[in-house]
Amino acid sequence: MTTQDKINYLEIEFPKFLQSLDANAKGKWGVMNAQQMVEHMSYSLSDANGKTQKNILTPAEHLSKYKEFAMSDKPFKENTKNIELSETPASIKHSSIQNSIDEMKQEWVDFKRAYENNPTKTITNPFFGDLNFEESVHLLHKHARHHARQFGMEDSIG
Repeated sequence: MTTQDKINYLEIEFPKFLQSLDANAKGKWGVMNAQQMVEHMSYSLSDANGKTQKNILTPAEHLSKYKEFAMSDKPFKENTKNIELSETPASIKHSSIQNSIDEMKQEWVDFKRAYENNPTKTITNPFFGDLNFEESVHLLHKHARHHARQFGMEDSIG
């Protein structure tokens, strides 16, 4: 799958899928409802576009192995723990899932804009280290696919 295919998934297919979800729908695993998941994806995009400065949390001796996984085609496992998140999902930020989707789409625009004037830029991911545009797209695609599977979108697209 090319970087452009992943961009198309993130810009078109994934948001279209999110439009079909009820805000309170529960996933096949995990504790977030659909709207909390969308807002979680927004936060991930905010991290990826450099709005939030992050320190690397992964121990240095594990970083290359973590990044190797991130850049692979292996999916995240169900119930993958994120040490930045509590066991209780964050409260809903927006009054509707549509507003949450709109914010996520804006974070995507901001992500692309972050690299427009500096294509060689890298942004620090707290788990996988410094990522360039293509690496970030790959990771965001992997992350979106993980949550799409969580909420019932089959692997037949994207």
